[in-house]
Amino acid sequence: MSAAPGSVAGDQTVWQPKVNPWLIGVVVSMAAFMEVLDTSIANVALPHIAGNLGASNEESTWVLTTYLVSNAIVLPISGFLVGWLGRKRFFLACIAFFTVSSFLCGLAPSLGLLLFFRVLQGAFGGGLQPMTQAILADTFPPEKRGLAFALYGVTAVCAPAIGPTLGGWITDNYSWRWIFYINVPVGILALLLVSQLVEDPPYLSSMKKRTARFDYIGFGLLAIGVGALQVALDKGQEDDWFGSRFITTLIVLAAAGLVSLVIWEWRHKEPIVDVHLFKLFNFASTSLMMFVMGAVSFSSTVLVPQFLQTLMGYTAQEAGMVISVAAILLFFLLPWVGRLTGHFQARHILAFGWITLAVAMYFSCTHIDLLISFRAAAWMRIWQYAPVGFLFVPATMAAYVGLPESKSNAAAGLINFMRNIGQSVGTSAVTTLLARRSQYHQSVLAEYTRSHRFDVAVAGLTTRLAHVGLTMHSAHEQALARMYSMVMTQAQALSYVDIYWLLASTSALMFFLCFMLAKNQPGTGGNVAVH
Repeated sequence: MSAAPGSVAGDQTVWQPKVNPWLIGVVVSMAAFMEVLDTSIANVALPHIAGNLGASNEESTWVLTTYLVSNAIVLPISGFLVGWLGRKRFFLACIAFFTVSSFLCGLAPSLGLLLFFRVLQGAFGGGLQPMTQAILADTFPPEKRGLAFALYGVTAVCAPAIGPTLGGWITDNYSWRWIFYINVPVGILALLLVSQLVEDPPYLSSMKKRTARFDYIGFGLLAIGVGALQVALDKGQEDDWFGSRFITTLIVLAAAGLVSLVIWEWRHKEPIVDVHLFKLFNFASTSLMMFVMGAVSFSSTVLVPQFLQTLMGYTAQEAGMVISVAAILLFFLLPWVGRLTGHFQARHILAFGWITLAVAMYFSCTHIDLLISFRAAAWMRIWQYAPVGFLFVPATMAAYVGLPESKSNAAAGLINFMRNIGQSVGTSAVTTLLARRSQYHQSVLAEYTRSHRFDVAVAGLTTRLAHVGLTMHSAHEQALARMYSMVMTQAQALSYVDIYWLLASTSALMFFLCFMLAKNQPGTGGNVAVH
């Protein structure tokens, strides 16, 4: 049996944390949960923020964009920063400054200052997710790594689904400022516990000695490429994509920046983003899966409440309850999946997760309509979200198959970066496709307005409206308006069906990729199975 460096040999087998690994796991996951929650908790508070700070609704959306941009820039370089500062010191700095910037966001007297503090919050929050994952990978022995990643999965997968519901409740009952203030006590507690419980394994000390000076050119290219891409994704549909010179310029900048980044980092001796990791087929494949998983899971999280609120008349709280039910189920499902990784190969669990997700999205195609009940919508969401539990943990484990221990921090940063970018791409894609497919279906349905049956329906509705006191002219105008509204609603509903078809097809493609992954021996973390 061949083993990954640091999995069965080296410091990883002899080094053990001084305290219970599960205590460390809960503490570091608490910090990550706080950060992931902030990616979605502010969504429902934007109208309140705009009204309170004297800004337009369009301007208030920058509260989300600025956070995502700075967060996305820091994620892929977190591995380099660990080598530069030391993992514990870097993790503590991220928690401390994330907490301070959260408090400042709550105090912000103007939109400009709020956006500045959100940039800081996103930048320092960017190190929390990958460091949590890397600490769990080093703290737990290989045979328990699946359960450890399940604990992390609770923060990474459940928090975005809970965020809008919690944010709506806090905003309605207190103030939008409290969606930031709640981070303060959690951050202080996490800071104190991490400083006492977490320690760096020996191999990180030698890494720190070998780390070169900061790669300013690589960081500049990363900031330009990722920043332009994130802004383009968030504002593209709003500004009509290539119909806007601003969006076109951003896309050109993103393409030039990211291509230049890959070329520069590939040749650099100490890259700030370790693009050489993508030479490992397992890592590259699971990174693609993380990207798709982020796109499919997060876009479906956007689709369900949007459908219920815009077409079914649900309140934000009612729509949030539909989302939260599935997140609660996943909270209990993830630890069970973690145990399964000790008995089955990661790629087989992944295959089950992808095919189940494809079936769930197909199920959504056939069951979503304008007569769907609350119970049916909740069950549809559960079927959509439950398979994610069978994807996150084994995909994370498969990424570490054959990976040297010295690369675990860089790998964690890139994996989380791919998932976060997938979320942005997925959200932007479904928002655009919903608008375009709705226009298409509207044009198709409009053809039926020239039929005799449509004329009969309008005449019948006109007669009924005239009977309640309207003049014939007013009744006819009202009848046409109602029929047009019905056509618009049906066209929008059909566009949701199209999106779920696309998500089902994408998930099915990932199913076939699973069988190309390297075999891992169940219960041994990143060890490669005997061939």
